[in-house]
Formats: sequence, structure tokens, C-alpha cells
Amino acid sequence: MAVTKEAVIEKLKTIKGPDFEGDIVSLGLVSDIFIANGKVFFSVTVPSDRAQALEPLRAAAERAVKSIPGVEGAVVALTAEKKGGGMEAAPPRPAPPRPTPAPAPAPASRQQGKAGVPGVRAIIAVASGKGGVGKSTTAANLALGLAANGLKVGVLDADIYGPSMPRLLGISGRPETVDGKVLRPMQNYGLKVMSMGFLVDEETPMIWRGPMVMSALSQMLREVEWGTLDVLVVDMPPGTGDAQLTMAQQVPLAGAVIVSTPQDLALIDARKGINMFRKVDVPLLGIVENMSYFLAPDTGARYDIFGHGGARREAERIGVPFLGEVPLTMDVRESSDAGTPVVVSDPQGAQAQVYRAIAEKVWEQLRVQATAQPAAPAIVFE
Repeated sequence: MAVTKEAVIEKLKTIKGPDFEGDIVSLGLVSDIFIANGKVFFSVTVPSDRAQALEPLRAAAERAVKSIPGVEGAVVALTAEKKGGGMEAAPPRPAPPRPTPAPAPAPASRQQGKAGVPGVRAIIAVASGKGGVGKSTTAANLALGLAANGLKVGVLDADIYGPSMPRLLGISGRPETVDGKVLRPMQNYGLKVMSMGFLVDEETPMIWRGPMVMSALSQMLREVEWGTLDVLVVDMPPGTGDAQLTMAQQVPLAGAVIVSTPQDLALIDARKGINMFRKVDVPLLGIVENMSYFLAPDTGARYDIFGHGGARREAERIGVPFLGEVPLTMDVRESSDAGTPVVVSDPQGAQAQVYRAIAEKVWEQLRVQATAQPAAPAIVFE
């Protein structure tokens, strides 16, 4: 039985707040509603100073939607932004007496407070300070390089607004559910893959606020039957916004790979990504210089279109490993567009060998991090 927006809206009209007139729909507090594969996604807007107190409202809305026949799950988030429907004028309830604050706890280690993913030994982020540097192409080929080196690998496409993995890895269709609760990842080229691109049409815009993005990412990470993986590669959204920071803070990342092009402008943004991971105590596995140089397909001549060596010098300056230079070639672009990345379409080619060498260095860095952090069971390798 197909779930409709109208049915969801009618059900949400039964949800009222604890101390204001009208339901959450009539007050204009419900965002646009997205439905994909039986799962319903929306947010409820509340005043920022009452977000914590109104968590039961969010939970009630979630339970109501899950009770609709045909609904297999719901992602309901609170967004702390006044929207005008009259709710912000509601008188707040008297706050209960607050206990005397306890002393601030000592700084936590990397893994404390971060729930791991059962069966996944290490989670690594592939990130960039800006878009357009080939981060997703690098993530896909890095994952394939790790798999080619004999590891069990999964890929989480965390770029909600612009998911690329379905096209890059030549996967189409919808994921199936296990007992109507957990999604079974899509597979191709030996990789297990999950992406928002499998759940919505390619041309559907994702107009979501931050909390909804994080709820969706959490479900794609923790409500997927990943099985046993040596490495889960997370293709992070570009930039250093709320989604990236929250992922870094809440997910037990074993390390991060930063992708940049050689020119100074891209390196400025790459430094922002590096600093973000350092601030949340995520190890830096290294920097990849993508589009390092251009190889002419007819003559084989090399052209340093974006300059050359900037990422290597930056890695040396800040003391992190330099993982390799990936040339810009027609093969990489054509194979990516066709859904046959170079690591599988031309495994003996020069570009594929570059990615496999990068994968070997990343795996070695993971081993180094595991040795340096013996108290982190999520990244101990046998």
C-alpha cells in the first residue's frame, strides 16, 4: 500500500503541543514531506529556546506517522527556527529547578561516546573543503582500490544534496528492506553501497535543514545491514558545515582523507577541512592531490593546468602523509560518467595503479592509527 503525503498530513493534524492552540499542521510547523521506499522524512519547526522541552512533540509525531499502514519507518527532526505559525507566541511552561552543574568531565578520547557500527572495523571519511575537486570520484576509486587489495569494503554516500555514488558505481534501483526495518545495501564491483540517490529520483531536490540531513545520515549508517566490513568509506559532503562537523563528532571515524587540487585557492579550503577534523580529534590519514596534472590523450604530453605539487607541500608543512598525485585524464572522466571507475575498467592502467597505491597507504595509516590507539576497539585489525 503506497503512502501518500495527504495521509501523513491528516495523521499529523492529530498532534498538538502541550501548551498552545492548534495542531502542528495548522500552525505551519511541518516542513515539506518526502516519502521514499515506505519511509517518511520531515521536520517540525519549534522555537530555538524550547527545542529540548518539545522533544516529546517530535516523538509523538514520529509515532503517529509510523502507525500509518504502509509506513516502514520515519525520520522526524526538530528544527530550531521560528516560522511564524503562532507557536512562538505560546507561553512557555515553568522550567523545573535545575540541579547544580557537575564539574566538567575530562576530555574524552577519540572513540568515547561514539557508537560504532556492528561488523564494521574502521570507518574513514573522504572529505574536501569545497566542491568540484573530485572528492566523490576519489572516494569511489579508493574504495575499489581497498577492495582490489583484498579487503571487504562498503561505501556510504553522505552527500545528501548531491549523491554521486549511484552514477559513479553504475548502480540503479531501490534497496530492499530486511524485515521492513533495516535496509540491505546495494552492491556492485564487490562493494556494499548506500546512498540517498537510491531512495529518491536523481532530479529530486533535497530541500532539507541540517537536523533532517543528520537524521537521514544516521539511518543510512546504522539502519543498514552492512555485514562484516574491514573498511566503510564515507563520501562526505563538500565543505565544513553542520553536517560534516556532526558526522565527525558523532561517528567513530578511524581517520580522514582530504582531497584537494594543487592550486592555492583549493588548498585554502582544504586547510579548513583539515582543521575541522583536528578540532574534533579525528586522525588525518593523508592528503590526495587530485587533477594533479593533465595528460593529453593524443600525445601523452603533461600540462600542469592547476599548478603542481601544492597538496604535497601542504602535507609536508602540516606534518601529515601525502598519499599521491592523481592525474586528470579523459579515461577517468569517461569511466566515471559511465559508472565503470578506472580501478575496475582498466585495473592495470596507470590511473588505477595510482588509486591502488593510495589505498595501500591509507590501509597502512589505519594500521598505524590502530597501533597508536590500542583503546579504540572499533579500529583494531587482526
